[in-house]
Amino acid sequence: MPHHHPVSPIHPAGTGPVRSSCPTVSVVVPTRNEARNLEIVLPELAAQPLVSQVVVVDGHSVDGTTDVARRVLPAATVVTQTRRGKGNAMACGFAAATGDIVVMFDADGSADPAEIPAFVEALVDGADVAKGSRFRSGGGSDDITPLRRCGNADLNAVANLLFRTSYTDLCYGYNAFWADVLPVLELPAVETPDAGGPLAWGDGFEIETILNCRIAAAGLRIAEVASVERARVHGETNLRTFADGTRVLRTLVAEYRRSQRPRVPVAVH
Repeated sequence: MPHHHPVSPIHPAGTGPVRSSCPTVSVVVPTRNEARNLEIVLPELAAQPLVSQVVVVDGHSVDGTTDVARRVLPAATVVTQTRRGKGNAMACGFAAATGDIVVMFDADGSADPAEIPAFVEALVDGADVAKGSRFRSGGGSDDITPLRRCGNADLNAVANLLFRTSYTDLCYGYNAFWADVLPVLELPAVETPDAGGPLAWGDGFEIETILNCRIAAAGLRIAEVASVERARVHGETNLRTFADGTRVLRTLVAEYRRSQRPRVPVAVH
């Protein structure tokens, strides 16, 4: 049986929303020129009996990503993101998801669909958010470089200091949550058109950091789930180590300041 590690407090037992013990699961897959990887990833997702919906979000690809998605998995929900960046892609995917649980899943082949039951189990057992961790016992990575590992550890320490959490893997994108917590996250509206120029706040690779900060600030129940990151199958990563690391640090500071402002509580239904 997988072990789930709580890393944050929440509202008292018995005061949270009523949720299904047999939830439907939507998997959101942001893509940008990932046609070759989708040939592998989508059949793996379709083979998971817990998955009831796969949402493929296309980031204006030029390699036929959407055509491959529709051919390989005709039942998939395919949408085109409204702006640019992974954050906007995720928000568009969340808006299209119909499941009780939403799973964030990278398209590059690095995430293992066989781990989805462990995330779902952690949520059914009482967590609001199940956060994947490469650094928990049983986790690991075939892809992370020593530089990225060091940077992740430093950013992780800053997050834990600011938000009084005990995260072990701040920047990992394999996560799951109950769909009813989405209003708490207050992500940028997907309807807003792209104004050009720099990415809008929340639309870039900082999305995982924003989610983790807002989840912690809201006092949601978080359970870490050990996860093994596989190597990317095809293509090159869109991650830029220094630029995106700097953006994550800026995000931590901005989100901490945001968390200190008086705000009207948003209910979890």
